[in-house]
Amino acid sequence: MTGFPWLTLLIILPLAGTITVFTVKETLVRLTALTVAVADLLLSLPLWWLFDPASAQMQFVESARWIPSLSINYRLGLDGISLPLVLMTTVLMPLCILISWHSVEKRIRSFMAVLLIMESAMIGVFCALDFVLFYVFWEAMLIPMYLLIGVWGGPNRLYAAIKFFLYTLAGSILLLVAILVLYFQGGHTFDIVELSQGTYGKSLQIWLFFAFFAAFAVKVPMFPFHTWLPDAHVEAPTAGSVILASVLLKMGTYGFLRFSLPMLPDASRLLTPLMVVLSIVAIIYGAYMALAQADLKKLIAYSSVSHMGFVTLGLFMFNIQGIEGAVMQMVNHGITTGGLFLCVGMIYERTHSRQIADNVGLTKPMPRYATFLVIFALSSLGLPGTNNFVGEFLVLAGTFLWSKIAAALASLGLILAAAYLLWMVQRVAFGVSSPQMLSKLRDVNLRETVILVPLVVLIFWIGLFPNPILTRMHPSVEKVIARALPPNPEHASTVEHISPTTESTTDQGAQGAPENRPR
Repeated sequence: MTGFPWLTLLIILPLAGTITVFTVKETLVRLTALTVAVADLLLSLPLWWLFDPASAQMQFVESARWIPSLSINYRLGLDGISLPLVLMTTVLMPLCILISWHSVEKRIRSFMAVLLIMESAMIGVFCALDFVLFYVFWEAMLIPMYLLIGVWGGPNRLYAAIKFFLYTLAGSILLLVAILVLYFQGGHTFDIVELSQGTYGKSLQIWLFFAFFAAFAVKVPMFPFHTWLPDAHVEAPTAGSVILASVLLKMGTYGFLRFSLPMLPDASRLLTPLMVVLSIVAIIYGAYMALAQADLKKLIAYSSVSHMGFVTLGLFMFNIQGIEGAVMQMVNHGITTGGLFLCVGMIYERTHSRQIADNVGLTKPMPRYATFLVIFALSSLGLPGTNNFVGEFLVLAGTFLWSKIAAALASLGLILAAAYLLWMVQRVAFGVSSPQMLSKLRDVNLRETVILVPLVVLIFWIGLFPNPILTRMHPSVEKVIARALPPNPEHASTVEHISPTTESTTDQGAQGAPENRPR
């Protein structure tokens, strides 16, 4: 390997922490896990400043032979698409450990070990540049999440865990088949960058697209493969719900963007109407179902189906606005929905109920908590000045360029989001408190404030200053679009028309950082 192994250390450090939590005293297990997670976060932060925003190439690349006879290599790297997802993962993991400080008592060593293993696998998925390595990390997430739900979940945890396992495993098997087909068709290599530059027949692309679709659509989850999600969220502990909503769901959309669009461009364009229809149905259906929920976790779970519909919609617009909006929304959804699940976990620790009817009128007894809840809710519905507004606006702008009707239908999701979120806030924050609950309603303490404040800061920072993230992803998104669209003058002019800047990636590097130029 050449250079400093940033990415390897990001993956290995949580695994080393997993071993450590089984060697220290039980009273130090939580502190040890938190220290490891914070150290991983601090190790990931320099990547933001060391990353070259003018380059579309993979950066921080590490490569070593693994199984030479099969051309399988240990190969890692980051581009402008995977960088914000890795940072989001390292930011959220310490918060998941802090929220579980008192709520998880049984098998605490195993619980913290599972969280740290999950962190390694999730970072590995976003960094892997070899298909076999990617698949190892992809599958490595399955067992820890199954254990989080099945061991530390609610009363129906086994049903939810088995349902999650079966849905995900079925899609993963087809993903493995697609990887093997690409290996034989792409010159006997598992290198993701090399396979992304290959050319494949249209009929083969269609079959491979549906094989990828089976794995990624379940993970998102897209309609109608979403039925495992509400059960998993309701039964999972708070940390499990945060990881599931904030990171695991992004694995599916990341797969579409990293593999389906650049490797299977003809099939992706041909099947765009299908993806748009499924995305719009998910947006409206998820929001409509959220309106009918009496359980706070189920409400947020169905809202995730709706919000992830915006992500898949933007990905298949094949323009700068749509894809950049989708990547932004992947990050924004992780921050905002993670915050909402953390808020639900905090109130559940006090009232031992997730029912809206049992958690009303919290403004007077818990004013700080109510403030955080309102901020996360307003961000989730896309209030201007918050992070979700940026992502959803870009997605709708890209959709409008593709079809005005599709953009109008997708906009209904924003209206329904305002309805179910404001109705939830009106009851939970401003209703009349139940007298029997007042003794349990103590406001957020210092630990809980430390958990929520970083997410609030990110909500307003991204909402008011999105350009640092957009400029880092812009060259990588342009590269995906150039690969996904056929090389003819008509599409070339389309890309130039919808691009925020007409300079090429090379010109950007010569003229300086793109943050200094208007988009």
